[in-house]
Amino acid sequence: MFIETPKVEVSKSKEETYNFLNELSNFEQLMPENIDKFEVLSEIRFLFALKGMPEIVLEKKEQNPFKKLVLGAASEKLPFTLTADISEMGADKSEVTLSFSGEFNAMMAMMVKTPITNFINTLSKNLGKL
Repeated sequence: MFIETPKVEVSKSKEETYNFLNELSNFEQLMPENIDKFEVLSEIRFLFALKGMPEIVLEKKEQNPFKKLVLGAASEKLPFTLTADISEMGADKSEVTLSFSGEFNAMMAMMVKTPITNFINTLSKNLGKL
């Protein structure tokens, strides 16, 4: 399953945007209002839970400074990645596209597609407000 957000304009340079996303504690600012728990576990891992949902641990999987940051599930049970692609729009502006890629059976995909789409769209929208 692959879900991609529309590009969002961020009022920060691509370096500032990348550095913001690379500092995992900043993801708390991007989370939806129904966040139930958020905890940075290490330099490369954080945990979050939305109300009524299980806890999810994300960790840095790939870093391409100022261009791309890939976070992935720390658990092998539900393998997926969340990728932020950053492009420059000027000295103080960048553009970010968030994409989710996961391997789920058809039934699971049907159940999680809408909540995941809403979740990454919220992250993207909140990123645009920075």
